[in-house]
Amino acid sequence: MLGIHDFGVFLGTAILLNLTPGQDTFYILGRSLAQGRKAGVASVAGIAAGSIVHTIAAALGLSALIAASASAFLAIKLIGAAYLIYLGARMLFARRTDASIPSPFSSADFGAIVRQGMLTNILNPKVALFFLAFMPQFIDADGRHTFFAFIALGLCFVVTGTTWCLVVVWCASTMGDRLRSSARVADVLNRAAGAVFIALGVRLAATK
Repeated sequence: MLGIHDFGVFLGTAILLNLTPGQDTFYILGRSLAQGRKAGVASVAGIAAGSIVHTIAAALGLSALIAASASAFLAIKLIGAAYLIYLGARMLFARRTDASIPSPFSSADFGAIVRQGMLTNILNPKVALFFLAFMPQFIDADGRHTFFAFIALGLCFVVTGTTWCLVVVWCASTMGDRLRSSARVADVLNRAAGAVFIALGVRLAATK
């Protein structure tokens, strides 16, 4: 109806791709281990919101502009890398009294983590290019509703990815809850998560 073909192939491929560990997975894993389940869920919500933004951008053709401009791609990549390194440095160099994040997050804390996850995803141009390269393979080029076809496929990808990420959050936070019962271990987890974010930022900056 929307000009989508081979939907089963798309769905199966999307699930496999979501199961493959990437930057978003490691980001969520680090948050969940260091700060608990609510922080992990907030990160998943932010990543999902960022993916929806990428879906809309691809549908509108904005991702094509990024793909066509090497300078725009480089600028967005470096901004995203710098943001990840900034988040990691804050966690890595936090004082021990700040390291253990309380389980009952306030709404401001939860919202801040959602925004951070969203920015981390949006500022990764490789995600934008992925949406632009992957989804058009399952949409009729001469279809009348290509915008809505992009949105439909994007939402399917986001739903399958979010489901898997919530599984990651549950497993990681359960392990983290046990480890964080020690203040010293909680401090180590927080700093380790910060180091992971810095490594992700460096990796993003170094990729072509």
